[in-house]
Amino acid sequence: MSTAPEGATPGFLVWRLSMKWRVAVDRAVAPLGLTHAQYALVASLHGMHRAGERPSQRRLADHTGLEPLYVSKLARTLEAAGLLERARDPHDPRAVQLTLTEEGREVTRRAIRVVHGLLQQLLAPLGGLDGPRAKEFTRDLATLLDAPLDPSVDHRQEPS
Repeated sequence: MSTAPEGATPGFLVWRLSMKWRVAVDRAVAPLGLTHAQYALVASLHGMHRAGERPSQRRLADHTGLEPLYVSKLARTLEAAGLLERARDPHDPRAVQLTLTEEGREVTRRAIRVVHGLLQQLLAPLGGLDGPRAKEFTRDLATLLDAPLDPSVDHRQEPS
């Protein structure tokens, strides 16, 4: 039985799912000394490094969807914890590049394993992470993420 209220809008369901996910990840990575937002930053940084990229804070903000100022705050906190290093970009003195430390890489690898387990649990009702329904769900989420949202657009049509 669903815990979603009858007649719930897609927006409400997206919000509830994102809150459920954030809380679960927060709880799961807390023993590693991370929050959900810090996990998003270090896991993204880890993936970008594996792809050969040494991103700036701004590039990482764009990648994660987090505000640049928030990424800067998170990066300073993670730097103080010894998990990443911040350095000026030699090609752009205004930009700050981020790199995981060895300890940061190890904590991130452990956190990724934990969060992957959560993702397996979340997607089990759709046939698991590699199931066709989960793959379709992933494509649908990507489509929604690519859809432009402009609050200045006039939406005079009243909801039913």
